[in-house]
Amino acid sequence: MSAIQLAGARTLFYKEVLRFWKVSFQTVAAPVLTAVLYLLIFGHVLENHVKVYGTVGYTSFLIPGLVMMSVLQNAFANSSSSLIQSKITGNLVFLLVTPLSHWAWFLAYVGASIVRGLAVGTGVFLVTCWFAWPGLAAPLWIIVFAALGAGMMGALGLIAGLWAEKFDQMAAFQNFIIMPMTFLSGVFYSVHSLPAVWQAVSHLNPFFYMIDGFRHGFFGVSDVSPWLSLSIVAAGLVVVSGIALELLRRGYKIRG
Repeated sequence: MSAIQLAGARTLFYKEVLRFWKVSFQTVAAPVLTAVLYLLIFGHVLENHVKVYGTVGYTSFLIPGLVMMSVLQNAFANSSSSLIQSKITGNLVFLLVTPLSHWAWFLAYVGASIVRGLAVGTGVFLVTCWFAWPGLAAPLWIIVFAALGAGMMGALGLIAGLWAEKFDQMAAFQNFIIMPMTFLSGVFYSVHSLPAVWQAVSHLNPFFYMIDGFRHGFFGVSDVSPWLSLSIVAAGLVVVSGIALELLRRGYKIRG
């Protein structure tokens, strides 16, 4: 990329970060509150009834899952909502007349999504760790999976934003694809507690590997090997990013 392209990507990135940060009470504080409510309800009900990995209390187990769920959902929401809003309000034309390449668009939108996802995830962790300290067995795994997961969801949000033509289509994508895959990925339970058939189904869900690998960084144990999770998440990021880049290159549903 040329210096002009990099400067343009940096400007668009700054605009996207500023867009969600100016309403941070809604885009950052609200998801943190939602995660705390999940923790209070599920933790209170199940803390004395469920032990995971032999010795880990349920509240401690739940915290990494809530953190990663918040990272993934908000990274997706950032790029998808920004793009669909720009398409519907008509201000996307101001980006289309610039000489920005598809790479610049991708880096700006996905980069801002990573920032929002990590900001919300950090907020959730700082608030929930007061209820139970989950530990930090391998911090590098935490950072890697959080960044890769946020990047993958930011790219997926780009795809959804390019595909959707109205808000109800975007809502359907989030409610019928993103939410079920997130909630059925082991956020609230270990897949080892499931019957064999549902364990097999869970292993087909790429979100499971993001959360399981992320949780490994806190406890040093996980349902599957973190290296397996890392390879699947990295491969998913490459595939989703490649699709998003190709759609941007073609101007899919944004150029006449």
